[in-house]
Amino acid sequence: MIGEADGSIGVLERVASARTMPPPRRIQAHATGRTTVTMILPRKTALIVIDVQQGFNDPRWGARNNPDAEANIARLLAAFRAKGRPVIHVQHDSAAPDGAFRPGTPGHRPKPEAVPHEGEPVYRKSVNSAFIGTTLERDLRDAGIEGLVIVGLTTNHCVSTTTRMAGNFGFATSIVADATATFERMGMDGTMRPAAEVHASALSDLRDEFAAVVDTDAVIAAV
Repeated sequence: MIGEADGSIGVLERVASARTMPPPRRIQAHATGRTTVTMILPRKTALIVIDVQQGFNDPRWGARNNPDAEANIARLLAAFRAKGRPVIHVQHDSAAPDGAFRPGTPGHRPKPEAVPHEGEPVYRKSVNSAFIGTTLERDLRDAGIEGLVIVGLTTNHCVSTTTRMAGNFGFATSIVADATATFERMGMDGTMRPAAEVHASALSDLRDEFAAVVDTDAVIAAV
């Protein structure tokens, strides 16, 4: 069950929208010509932390970008918890015997920055979306959640797929660029693409069509 500090429960119409509803923003023009954009979160917004598990410490994944992602995730968790906003954890269960996230192995455990607190729901999946094979969407609807802030690993896999589905389900979705990360990846031409390039490309594909791309400081200011 997903709820807020006041225990209130709401109901949203179950509509799968073909386009996302980005969180509203306050745009302010200054006399100097400078423009600032302030993020505004829906009243019922949940933080979703995806696959921040020790299996991603394995060198098999190759070079990674954004070494500060876990620290930023910890900052976001602290901010949401302090304000009594919902926090949701997602963990991957590897089915393969040599999988990095096989249940019961050290790789399946959460990283220290993302250990769930008592009462915070944990959804376990075996595919690259937190919505497939889980009750996540139904539980979000039942709790009246309108907005989702998504962080975790990896940008172009489970984070991206979950973000796309969240946008298509009609949630006001944000992905936090500096609280996500990924690894280098072989391109179709046989050239190894740096992790930073893979990360930026994934965020570019998501931006505005499926979600707002924001940073940790903007979310904390809005919480």
